[in-house]
Amino acid sequence: MSSYTWSVDHIGIAVHSLSQAIEHYAASAGATVTLRETLESQGVELAFLSTGGCKLELLAPLRTDSTLGKFLASRGPGLHHICYRVPNIEAELARLSAQGYQLIDATPRPGAAGTRIAFISPKSCLGVLTELCEYSGT
Repeated sequence: MSSYTWSVDHIGIAVHSLSQAIEHYAASAGATVTLRETLESQGVELAFLSTGGCKLELLAPLRTDSTLGKFLASRGPGLHHICYRVPNIEAELARLSAQGYQLIDATPRPGAAGTRIAFISPKSCLGVLTELCEYSGT
């Protein structure tokens, strides 16, 4: 068992248009963009929004054949994942793997804002795509 509790870092929302989604959350929730970034390797353009509480990550596909593009084609826009911040992502992945969790990423990969990320299959997390992230220096 972890010697710490996972803390929610952000909620990921799949969208067709990043600009329209940013306008929507600015108007409805007073959210402001804190980071906008393109991750070519993952086929996404994203924006993090501050809501005064939990961050929102809006994700728009760069290509229809990307993982996110396929997600939107089959499920439409909406909740994509919940991300938890962890202090040691390798240790957490090893712990989860030893417990039989189905990992999408057995090793961390680069994420937005210099983070390292890894996803856990929804099959292991009660139907919710779960992301772990580690910030440099944590």
